[in-house]
Amino acid sequence: MLVLGIESSCDETAASLVESGRTIRANQVASQIPVHARYGGVVPELASRNHIVELLPVIRACVAEAGAALADIDGIAVAAGPGLVGSLLVGVEVAKGLAFGLGRPLVGVNHIEAHLMAPLIDYEGAEGLSGTPDFPFVGLIVSGGHTHLFRVEDVGRYALIGSTRDDAAGEASDTVAKMMGLPYPGGVQIDRAARRGDKAAIRFPRALPQRDSFDFSFSGLKTSVLTHLKGLDATPDPESQAFADICASFQEAVVDVLVTKTFRAARQHKVNHVVISGGVSANSRLRERALEVATSNGVAVHIPPIRLCTDNAAMIAGLGYHYLKGGSPGFDRFDLNASSSLPMGAR
Repeated sequence: MLVLGIESSCDETAASLVESGRTIRANQVASQIPVHARYGGVVPELASRNHIVELLPVIRACVAEAGAALADIDGIAVAAGPGLVGSLLVGVEVAKGLAFGLGRPLVGVNHIEAHLMAPLIDYEGAEGLSGTPDFPFVGLIVSGGHTHLFRVEDVGRYALIGSTRDDAAGEASDTVAKMMGLPYPGGVQIDRAARRGDKAAIRFPRALPQRDSFDFSFSGLKTSVLTHLKGLDATPDPESQAFADICASFQEAVVDVLVTKTFRAARQHKVNHVVISGGVSANSRLRERALEVATSNGVAVHIPPIRLCTDNAAMIAGLGYHYLKGGSPGFDRFDLNASSSLPMGAR
């Protein structure tokens, strides 16, 4: 089964063709970073307008890359939520039009669930990070808007075991980047600066350290960084060692909490596989630390390559295949709508 995936939940316009839920035939992404960079973050109205302009050309490029035709598509999967509702609506309405015109089945999938299931796609990952996870596994979704821990029994069978009580890890990184005068996207800039910094230079707080809690909190960490900056005569020059040390110490505090709680959850739930996905899973220190802890604990960790960590349509098509092949509830429904807060497991 050849599935066309469409992703427009935030500021990436993406289309992908995936065969049998595993093999990526084509994967196209049009980034809006240049559009939003001047504003220091995503502007929802601009995001949705750019999806309108970009989505059909991206789909055409995807089909051409695969050497296929629209008639070769067996089903269509689209991100129906969560996300920016205006952006989601563009993808949903285009998907409905294509499905109706081609006479193909349609399924709306959860964007976060797609991130969680991204390692089911066949890909070449970094050494120690590739391979398909065995069920059940513990999955960490970490992005600009989400930080959640799940126990995953199978596709469509999830139990939430922890989530952020305030800010997501990615949002905290972007906010700290703004404090330090770094351009958008801030998390990438902090990761880059941190590589030359001393991660032990400043001991920023780790919130909710209790062993029986798998929830996260990053608002206090942001406040701690702000307090540290206010205690200086001026924000250090971006090329200075002091600047790199702040970035590295902040990043280490985030990564320490994410990795500690994820692998503690794996031990408590007696599973030997861990998945880490979402945009923040592209962070170099998170990938490095997760592999170190996994190796020392005899646990397999699965983190997709960066192109499948950030928002993409291959994960949408990959997950859509599993629902389309089984005739999922919501299958072939043309009253499908976008939802900014679509819950996991909802179709």
